[in-house]
Amino acid sequence: MFEKEYDVIVVGGGHAGAEATAAAANMGSSTLLVTMNLQTIGQMSCNPAMGGIAKGQIVREIDALGGYSGIVTDKSAIQFKMLNKSKGPAMWSPRAQNDRMRFAEEWRMALENTSNADFYQEMVNGLLIEGDKVVGVKTSLGLEIRAKAVVLTNGTFLNGLIHIGEKQLGGGRAGEKAATGITEQLVELGFDSGRMKTGTPPRVDGRSLDYSKMIPQPGDDHPEKFSYLNTPILQTQRDCHMTHTSKLVHDLLREGFDRSPMFNGRIQSLGPRYCPSIEDKINRFADKDSHQIFVEPEGWNTVEVYVNGFSTSLPEDVQYKALKSVKGFEHVKFFRPGYAIEYDYFPPTQLKHTLETKLVNNLYFAGQINGTTGYEEAASQGLMAGINAHLKINEREPFILKRDEAYIGVLVDDLITKGTEEPYRMFTSRAEYRTLLRQDNADLRLTPKGYEIGLAKEERLKRMEVKMSKSDNFVDFFKKTSFTTDEINPILESLDSSLVKQSDKLFKVFSRPKVTMEHMLQLDAVSEFVKENKLDTEVLEQAEIQVKYSGYIEKEKTNADKLQRLENVRIPDNFDYSKLKSLSYEAREKMEAIRPVTISQASRISGVSPADISVLLVYLGR
Repeated sequence: MFEKEYDVIVVGGGHAGAEATAAAANMGSSTLLVTMNLQTIGQMSCNPAMGGIAKGQIVREIDALGGYSGIVTDKSAIQFKMLNKSKGPAMWSPRAQNDRMRFAEEWRMALENTSNADFYQEMVNGLLIEGDKVVGVKTSLGLEIRAKAVVLTNGTFLNGLIHIGEKQLGGGRAGEKAATGITEQLVELGFDSGRMKTGTPPRVDGRSLDYSKMIPQPGDDHPEKFSYLNTPILQTQRDCHMTHTSKLVHDLLREGFDRSPMFNGRIQSLGPRYCPSIEDKINRFADKDSHQIFVEPEGWNTVEVYVNGFSTSLPEDVQYKALKSVKGFEHVKFFRPGYAIEYDYFPPTQLKHTLETKLVNNLYFAGQINGTTGYEEAASQGLMAGINAHLKINEREPFILKRDEAYIGVLVDDLITKGTEEPYRMFTSRAEYRTLLRQDNADLRLTPKGYEIGLAKEERLKRMEVKMSKSDNFVDFFKKTSFTTDEINPILESLDSSLVKQSDKLFKVFSRPKVTMEHMLQLDAVSEFVKENKLDTEVLEQAEIQVKYSGYIEKEKTNADKLQRLENVRIPDNFDYSKLKSLSYEAREKMEAIRPVTISQASRISGVSPADISVLLVYLGR
């Protein structure tokens, strides 16, 4: 069946596997995607959404490099929101609700329309190893398929075990069997492995809910999109809704704690800190009488609803009884209960920055096998593994993004240098250079790099160059063009901003916090320049950020230099972290447990952010 040797074999068809396949194939490698079920390529196993805080930046970066996640998201979106718009642009994060079925369909179609990509449905249960090099895979039917490089993107399927109360089922996802054989072989080869846990909430029938008792959560009035290419912008959107748990709901849930696998010892592994189960939230935040529940539709035409915030592994009868006591859920009908899943992962300190393993040449790991959580984190690793597998077998230089170049660079560096003992999730606070790593400029940062390695197409590069040229020209216009006091003072007066006494450059007044592009467009010279040069909203936004935040960017670079110089500052042996209230809860918890000797060691602890290090430095400086 497989007479030829492939350049790259990708094992697993989730977000990591799909991006790895697309990247390697689009760069010219003959690529085979082997997955246990071709109907679930690009499946949204958990919530029907892409993006969010820091995750939205990652999707933009994937798109800028020439990946597919942004395009697929735009084509299947049912709602779009730009989160954190009340904060500075470093914090703006795009997020889309998606039609789950259309999302998977769009991924399947995108891959089928990718030259050099082949597909095969079967379980891979072993690797073909010759010396210290992988040369292919073995399947459950006994087939041996040879390749120059292999990318493992097994998600939660490696020896996956599903927990619902005291019941245990082998499986990698609801209704799908677990994958066996690979962990055992890798451990035999000398790899360290561990177990992690994640969970998912019940899916319910939207027809059984009373939305009048909930708070509507509409999308943006003027929705944007993820891809920098010409993908569709939403014309109509579906609302999400919000409700809350209550003391009664918590009491009902506690009744099942003795049958909870999390509390009775059946689950030993750590779950995601930032997306905890409802029982974990009740236990950890015992002082809170309610938690938010987000009610998310699964698509345009389905009645299935995702109950975000109610992830649980409690017995199904306890789940049902408690959820019925949530406002709006009094007559709820379940499609399926929530569950927890335990699975094997391999601590990512065993990888190089290319995501190639140190022990076996030409073998790459991407996604949850590396201890991460989230579609976006997985997709970005798949992209990088696919790129680097292609480059390695063609004897080209590896492609590694630095921490000041991309959130993807921060993600990979964190995994490789710090490792992780709990599911790793990206946050803006993990990046030292987040003012540089904004969602709006991912194309300016990364598209030239994507084009250079042969992934991003010329159309994408030309779009980026036009945007950059227009933005730079517009910024120059503000630097060169003067205003008169007569035209600018009425605007400043309306903003309660101090008036100017003499003419000056537009750049100076535009730099004021309250003055926006909207105000600038009231000036004839500005509006004429915009019309003459046909500047779109993307260019206007880019120019505004460059004008208003140039000082912050310079300051950020200076702060980074200071951190480097102070890297070896020692921390006293009995230092009391609890008195530093500005430290994040996680940083205090981790540093109390690990007791780092130096600032350098503290900075490498997973979950300790650059902001936490700055707080520590200030205190030690005193």
